[in-house]
Amino acid sequence: MKFRTLLLLALFALGSLRAETATAPAKPRLIVNIVVSQMRYDFLSRFENGFGEGGFNRFMREGTSYEESYYNFMQTTTPATLATLTTGANPSIHGVVSDYWIDYTTGRKVALIDDRTTRGLDCDDGRGCYSNENLVVPTFADALKDYSPESRIVTVACDPMSAVVMGGHTSDVYWIDDSRCSWATSTAYKAMLPRWVSDYNDERYNASFLNYKWSLLNDKDVYVNRRYSRLEPVKASEQVAKKRGVLSRIFTKPTISRDYDKILTTPAGNTIVFEFARRAIMNEQLGGDEVTDVLNICLDAPRYIGELYGPESMEVEDMFYRLDSDLEQFLGFVFAQFDSTEEVLVVLSSDHGSSDSYDLGDEPRERFNPRQFAVILNSFMIAQWGAGDWVIDYVDRQLYLNRNLIYSNNLNLEEVQNRVAAFALQFRGVSHVMTSTAMQNSYFGASYAQMMQNSFYPRRSGDLTINLMAGWIEEREDDETRSRSGSMYGYDTHVPMLWLGWRVPAGRKIYRSVDMCSVAPTLARIVNIGRPIASSSLPLDEIIGADK
Repeated sequence: MKFRTLLLLALFALGSLRAETATAPAKPRLIVNIVVSQMRYDFLSRFENGFGEGGFNRFMREGTSYEESYYNFMQTTTPATLATLTTGANPSIHGVVSDYWIDYTTGRKVALIDDRTTRGLDCDDGRGCYSNENLVVPTFADALKDYSPESRIVTVACDPMSAVVMGGHTSDVYWIDDSRCSWATSTAYKAMLPRWVSDYNDERYNASFLNYKWSLLNDKDVYVNRRYSRLEPVKASEQVAKKRGVLSRIFTKPTISRDYDKILTTPAGNTIVFEFARRAIMNEQLGGDEVTDVLNICLDAPRYIGELYGPESMEVEDMFYRLDSDLEQFLGFVFAQFDSTEEVLVVLSSDHGSSDSYDLGDEPRERFNPRQFAVILNSFMIAQWGAGDWVIDYVDRQLYLNRNLIYSNNLNLEEVQNRVAAFALQFRGVSHVMTSTAMQNSYFGASYAQMMQNSFYPRRSGDLTINLMAGWIEEREDDETRSRSGSMYGYDTHVPMLWLGWRVPAGRKIYRSVDMCSVAPTLARIVNIGRPIASSSLPLDEIIGADK
């Protein structure tokens, strides 16, 4: 009798296991890809004590964290890194080197997302004319859509640049039109704005933040950055505060400007995106069937706030605490839509980190002046080869020379580039200069040269690419920016990579070095499709399992 009872219990347990195995999803029904712009890796530990349990700490407790995740190229700007995250390739392959470049044939500027053949929807006339026409490499979501046409792909971001680049070629893409403070898209994606988006815009939810009052979320003593900001009124000492890299005007004058685009310089920019993402999940029924859907979210506000106030400010720290709260609510909402956490996979990463503030401390650091740099180089070339507009433009540490003028003077392009590069090395703040000819004709397998070459795309990159010394950032006219990205240094390239849900191991930290190119091929393996065609990395074994 006892044996029979044990046998029945064993058969019951086996049946339960088989039932559980049968119902466990082979792949997630919804993939949520969250990118927090300008989030350095060290922010996770720096602000840890101020985070709640359900936001960033939930990833650390219930998911897998990669502690040594890096971009392996120099041009760590938002469009370039977003393209890398979504395609699994470096800029040298996916071709997104900046938000604009110079066409060598015409000498004219080419904007990455501008497209006058399209029309913005729910925008004033002439605004929102954006498309994916200049994206040359398919994303993971594009590959999924090709394999599974029933899959729904939605991308949301405040900044149209972020939305278009993350969206690729097959996503429904939405961004904020700052003339109306409403969600918009263009005819490149939709013939007309979906009814649910129009109805949502009519609610004027975004505009409700125009009188947003930004005050400290937590007690002042919680803030690690409290020594870098002052909460008392500024008045006569304002200039001293600004010299030290401190801005207290948010907390002393908490009513934000009524300009719509100023919302992005407050934590409300994150709240707005998460709320729209919730609506997208409900109205598009993302994850509503057995076919895998994708929701891409880019949070641009951290970048705008970080550049304005610097990573050492209380403004940045407070924004991350508020973001953590928004993230907790959003994750709670997402997982509540499904019967099991295994039906959802959430990936959280960042497009880049940031430098320290240039004016941190009593004496501001020097900044690199690109306008002056271009003018002096043009004068040098005039002295060498005669009068002319030899330098066309300077874009994100790339110098574009007038090749038509060079060729019309029967000059050798490589020799001109080399002489200009040698002269450019004499400028303060410049540590390395590489020419386009050298990067096209040689292979650099390590160190700074490899990272610069990984950023180089022959049809779009400049004749000269410069690398600034560590800690140096660019100075621009009428610019209040305190910190920037775009370098090969760890403060820009080392970013979080967090995985949560599906079958991701819980509470696991991985300390081996991994390339951010790994995100896209890992997602492809999870949904059992081929890697995006330009992907240059292998899937992450710790996520997919070495035996899968």
